[in-house]
Amino acid sequence: MERGARKFLPLSEATYLILASLTEPRHGYGIMQDVEAVSGGRVRLGPGTLYGALTNLLRQKLIRRSGETGAGDERRKVYALTPLGEKVLVLEGERLASLSRLASDVSKRLGGAR
Repeated sequence: MERGARKFLPLSEATYLILASLTEPRHGYGIMQDVEAVSGGRVRLGPGTLYGALTNLLRQKLIRRSGETGAGDERRKVYALTPLGEKVLVLEGERLASLSRLASDVSKRLGGAR
């Protein structure tokens, strides 16, 4: 599965944050809130951006619908990672960690921020 998962890399920052948010099943608004919180307010996903990304992630089989919450007009679709989505998230985390180590080494060689 790793070879198949690697074809999705690298992820955009927004996609990575959406997948990371889905380590717990969430509805769309919950994903938007979580992404904003974990990014310290730096990344704010609008509904169009989020639902476009969710549609793509569903098509790619990285996430799945895991039910609905609420009743009537307040019904919300809940999303969760698939096993493939989990693998992609782990591989991207490893890629980013490696890149972070490289950036730290480069910064040290250049004497830090100027």
